[in-house]
Order: sequence, then C-alpha cells, then structure tokens
Amino acid sequence: MVKKGKIILGVGGIYTVYTSDGEYLSCPAKGSFRHASTSPCVGDDVTVSCEDGNRIETIDERRNILIRPHVSNVGTMFVTFAAARPEPVLLNTDKLTCIAEHLGIKPVIIVTKADVSPEKAEEIASIYRAVGYDVFVLGNGIGSVDCVREYVKTSCRDGVTCFAGASGVGKTTLMTRLFPNLELETGELSRKIERGKNTTRKVELFPLDTLFCDGKGGFIADTPGFSLLDFIRFDFLDKEVLPNNFPEFGEYIGRCRYTKCTHLCEEGCAVVAALEEGKIPRSRHDSYVAIYGELKNKHSWENKNGKGI
Repeated sequence: MVKKGKIILGVGGIYTVYTSDGEYLSCPAKGSFRHASTSPCVGDDVTVSCEDGNRIETIDERRNILIRPHVSNVGTMFVTFAAARPEPVLLNTDKLTCIAEHLGIKPVIIVTKADVSPEKAEEIASIYRAVGYDVFVLGNGIGSVDCVREYVKTSCRDGVTCFAGASGVGKTTLMTRLFPNLELETGELSRKIERGKNTTRKVELFPLDTLFCDGKGGFIADTPGFSLLDFIRFDFLDKEVLPNNFPEFGEYIGRCRYTKCTHLCEEGCAVVAALEEGKIPRSRHDSYVAIYGELKNKHSWENKNGKGI
C-alpha cells in the first residue's frame, strides 16, 4: 500500500509526511536517493510505501525550491520587514521579491512595527502598492492581523506559504498572533546590533486545513530569518532576465531605443523615462541597479548550487 503526502518536517534523516487523508507518517527515504545525489526536502510531495514500515519511495517534480530557507513548492511569500528597529533595508526586500518573481512565487508585503514609525511605514507601503503587490501594514493599534489571517485563508491554499525576512522583524511573533495554537518560539532583538536572535532553526510546515478546519489544503511555514542575501554565491538568475522580475518594468520593456538596453541609465530607455516621470519608484530602480551590478560580476564558473534564498 502507498500513500501520497507532503513532507512537513525533516530531522536527522527522518521525515514527517502529512498524507492526503490527514495522517502523519514518520519515515526515512529510500537509499537510492543518495546515489542519485538528491534528497527529500520539506515541502516535497512524495509517495510513501507503507509495507514493512513506512518509507519515502518517490518525490514529485518540484515547482521551485529555495536554499535558505530550504523548502520546496512555495506558492506565496510574505516578505516581512520592520518600519524601524531594525531599520529596513529595501535592497534586501527587493532581492526577496525578485527571487520570488523568478521562481513563480507570489510576493506579499508585510510592514511590521508601524507604530514605531508610522510615516516611514506608510511611505514604504506606498512603494510596493505602486508596484502592484498586496501590502499589509501592522503595528500596535495599526492594521489588523485578522486581515492577514483572512488573506491566508482565502488566497494561500496553493502549495506552501512562507514568511521571509531578516531576523528580528517579527515573523514568528506575527505567526503566533495569526495562529495562537502553534505556540512558536520567539526571541528578543539585540539592542546593541539591532538584529534578532534567530529562534527558528528548522523549517516546519503546518497544514492549513487543520488550522482553519476546512479541508481546503495548503501549508504555512515558519522559516529561519536571514541577515544577508548573496546573489554571487547562489545561482539565482542572470542579469539578462533581471528586468523581467521587476513587474513595474513590464509595460516599458521592449520600448527602449536600443534592443540591448540594460535599463540602467541609457539614453532613450523607456524604463528610465518612466522613472523620471515618477511612474516607477526610485528605490526600486536603485535596487535594480545594485542587483544588476552584483550579477554582472558573477562568473559562469562560480558556484551554482540551486535557486533560492
């Protein structure tokens, strides 16, 4: 007998699989995966053999896979950052949205700690609303966690939903408020360096049908934070396709004077013209220029160990 399910946790070579009939199975993977230089990953859809003990037999084709956090088949990414304490680094935020776009993941923006700096929170939120992203602004007395919960319930039932962002911005706290029964561990922010202690050391998925009791599927992940995204170390994408991952560039690409326009500062560039007319947020174009510069310095022989964060 075999059962289909999704890996929701992996520790020490033993994987927890949540099956399509709501059962939790604890099992290893068959040894041939090692010989094929592959291994199961949290988020994988798998087939489990239930004869002579449970064992993962096959892994379905992945729609995407992230490196950091190491999770596959992500459908939605809540890009989460604080309006202050720590100060937001929009370049890192834009790297996250860029990676999500490249991997076919829907980015959703959450600005936390809006009560600490309301004007800054709204200024940043307006940037990403202009791009066309769904945006939530949260803080003490500002915004509603209930709105985020309803969004997850209605719009995040396809694959895995991740919360990604730097340590200390309140991802785990937010998830605990969204789903109090998860009882996730949270940590305090270091006052000296304004970085949070990374309390989430492993990726674990939680079935949404058990959280909402509606049987509609989907999973939510509590994922480790990051301090730095390195486009040189990981093979995210090449500079030639970078413009395609800035959706606000879309209507202008192909309208430049030169066919090989880099959209940096060329004369006759439709993207630069839109920037000067205020149709593209300047911070987003600044991020594009910075990321392009990083990718330009990436050599083809350098490490290519996957696509992700």
